[in-house]
Amino acid sequence: MSDPQTDGAPELFLPSPRPRPAGASRPGRARPQGTSAVVDCAVYVQGRREPPVDPMESLDVAVERGGFVWLGLFEPTEAELGAIAERYGLHPLAVEDAVYAHQRPKLERYDEDLFMVLKTARYVEHEQLTATSEVVDTGEVMVFLGPHHVITVRHGDHNDLTALRRRLEEQRDLLCHGPAAVLYAVADLVVDTFVDVAEQVADDVDELEASVFSPERTDDIGRLYQLKRELMSLRRAVGPLEVPLQKLSERAVDVVPESMRSYFRDVLDHAIRVRDQVGSLDELLSSILQASLARTSMADNEDMRRISAYAGIIAVPTAIAGIYGMNFEHMPELHWRWGYATVWLVIVVVCSLLYRGFKRNGWL
Repeated sequence: MSDPQTDGAPELFLPSPRPRPAGASRPGRARPQGTSAVVDCAVYVQGRREPPVDPMESLDVAVERGGFVWLGLFEPTEAELGAIAERYGLHPLAVEDAVYAHQRPKLERYDEDLFMVLKTARYVEHEQLTATSEVVDTGEVMVFLGPHHVITVRHGDHNDLTALRRRLEEQRDLLCHGPAAVLYAVADLVVDTFVDVAEQVADDVDELEASVFSPERTDDIGRLYQLKRELMSLRRAVGPLEVPLQKLSERAVDVVPESMRSYFRDVLDHAIRVRDQVGSLDELLSSILQASLARTSMADNEDMRRISAYAGIIAVPTAIAGIYGMNFEHMPELHWRWGYATVWLVIVVVCSLLYRGFKRNGWL
């Protein structure tokens, strides 16, 4: 399989990219240098995989045999994707989005082709949730869909599509629906991953809830805020996906057969369920955060009451000692034989009564 970058392709396919904010750059690359962006390329005819074909020639083979080509790319450069875009007739604006990534989930139509962006997510395992723990790691998958081609562009080191391709190749009936079947399979994989991530995040929420309402005094505000931020990343990936899936399941699209609408409708149902679950988790975290703040405030009030109670008790001997510590010659009971013992008796009795009163009122 040849590298598209060395097939005499122009260096850049995008002569005038859209202006971007200062500092905007490509995401950190996970693909090792020196490796090809092409992960796999195959032509499928009647749901069956044909012998290997060069990516730059696969479209002609697919059109000639009445099938379609599925080209999988991983973090391509501008030059690599530019060469492929020129050969497959991809729209420059869609190509630019696929190179730079950092796009929100969306579905766009360019003539006969569709361009869909899907956010991917992965749950990051951790022994204990801290105020700086990474819980949800996000990536992106872009799909170019045409009458005889489907090109997947993946960013991020998770949600590998190799296993998905193998499973699809075992489902010839589904692949017979054409390139739309690949788009459905990718969307279904992404949404199913959202379901798994949401369930694992729910476990973290349950653990935090138990910690907040435990008898022990804990400080969980930092962990709650961090988990809420991580949950926001998942919410941004799931929420906008509803509109593109609704378009694919309800509207007539040339490259999406009517028989595939029910499949996309099923994915839409799963996406809505995940959206509701993520929304519920977010609301629950807000409630737990408020409860944690309330418990912290109550604990502070209890500390202040305890300090005030002890200060009131200590004020009694302090006042008596201060009065009889004054340097006046004529003071009552100053030269009395039992004065010292009486003062201690008064101090002990009054402090005991104060302690008992504070204890009964819950201040100590």
